[in-house]
Amino acid sequence: MAETEKTLELIKRAQSNDESAKSELVETNSPLIKSVIRRYKNKGVEYDDLYQLGCLGFLKAIKNFSDKFDVKFSTYAVPMIAGEVKRFLRDDGYIKVSRSTKSLAGKISYFIESYSNENSKSPSIEEIAKNFKIESSEVVFALESIKFPLSLYDKTDDENNQSLIDKVACATDTAEDLDKLILKDLINDLTEREKKIIILRYYRDKTQSEVARVLNVSQVQVSRIEAKILGKIKAELSV
Repeated sequence: MAETEKTLELIKRAQSNDESAKSELVETNSPLIKSVIRRYKNKGVEYDDLYQLGCLGFLKAIKNFSDKFDVKFSTYAVPMIAGEVKRFLRDDGYIKVSRSTKSLAGKISYFIESYSNENSKSPSIEEIAKNFKIESSEVVFALESIKFPLSLYDKTDDENNQSLIDKVACATDTAEDLDKLILKDLINDLTEREKKIIILRYYRDKTQSEVARVLNVSQVQVSRIEAKILGKIKAELSV
């Protein structure tokens, strides 16, 4: 049975409350969940908690998925996983916005709406700042504090009440795509010196000796660090 067919069968079983199917899907897609939550490390939330949030988003993806969406399940699941973590960080996590800032943002939003209706154009940041007698930076901060990325699963206002993801056409979602996502996150987690070595070696095509001269270290050190990095990447990609 093809992997996609097997996944669809497990999803149907899971949607019928088959706990073993849910467990198998979570276990099989654990690398995908980890690759998504990795970008939210060092945000004041324990890794295990991030993973549990990721699994919760993944289970919601299972519950809501349909093969009629014309996207592969893993493509559908990624923003669901990320969305669950983002909601936690927004509502319960490390990002807190004072009531006074929220109140100011509300007043600014009302002013923008009234100004736009009267003048057929939006006010500039400077005009808003002048109206409220505050600095332009305070205007930007207040407005940014209440912003949050639009979810692909928010309902649209069309007659079918579809979510945005239902309308998104995705070409492919291969293992190669997932590997690229994992690789990007792995590189972002490297130290500055490790990043320089990888960039110089694999993006600038320099030899270890040339890299050693740039970083003012020995070629042996470069070789050892590079081997350590590649070993880590290989381990992650083979999970």
